[in-house]
Amino acid sequence: MPTSDSAFITALNLVLGLDPALLAIVALSLQVSLAAVLIAALIGLPLGAALALWRFPGRGLLIVVLNALMGLPPVVAGLAVYLLLSRAGPLGQFGLLFTPGAMVVAQVVLILPIIAALTRQQVEELHGEYAEQLTSLGLTRLRRIPTLLWDARLGLITVVLAGFSRASAEVGAVMIVGGNIDGVTRVMTTAIVLETSKGNLALALGLGLVLLVLVTLINGAAHLLGEMARRRLG
Repeated sequence: MPTSDSAFITALNLVLGLDPALLAIVALSLQVSLAAVLIAALIGLPLGAALALWRFPGRGLLIVVLNALMGLPPVVAGLAVYLLLSRAGPLGQFGLLFTPGAMVVAQVVLILPIIAALTRQQVEELHGEYAEQLTSLGLTRLRRIPTLLWDARLGLITVVLAGFSRASAEVGAVMIVGGNIDGVTRVMTTAIVLETSKGNLALALGLGLVLLVLVTLINGAAHLLGEMARRRLG
């Protein structure tokens, strides 16, 4: 097994030399996470806005459940999706298990509650400020959704980035439903686990460096957008 120093130097060489195996794993990771975030945002943003605007029996319970699902353990989400997509499951006929599609589904399950719950909070606060103006304009609750989502766009981009950060760092759920198959479903987090167990510290460290930089950039962008939103609101 190489020493830590030599493994780190080799890892830097892999990253800076654009190693094909490393790039393939990073590319698949980005494809899966971006697809999951896009799907979760398309569902979660209007869902969160609708929960903020409508009052109906059971709404409080739904909000509590949604907030609780923000902390859903990844392995539980992975197990649920596994049972759903397995041959004996209701969606087994589509053959999605151990494919990137299954990994996307698992990540959507994890990040959808985050996006929906945080969107509800932001839109509810914004609606409290502009409810009278929107009423005077004759906008129905349905027509208020795109207006409020657009007005809260900077804060909601931060919400989506938070979802992407959670998705890109996920390992348990994607390991269960993806199987960590080389060249098919191996992403950065699952590859780090495998390569570390094999003693291939160079590749594991290289992927870890890329993941660390990616998460740092995401959080930096979220912080910048948050500052812009605060300045805009005074």
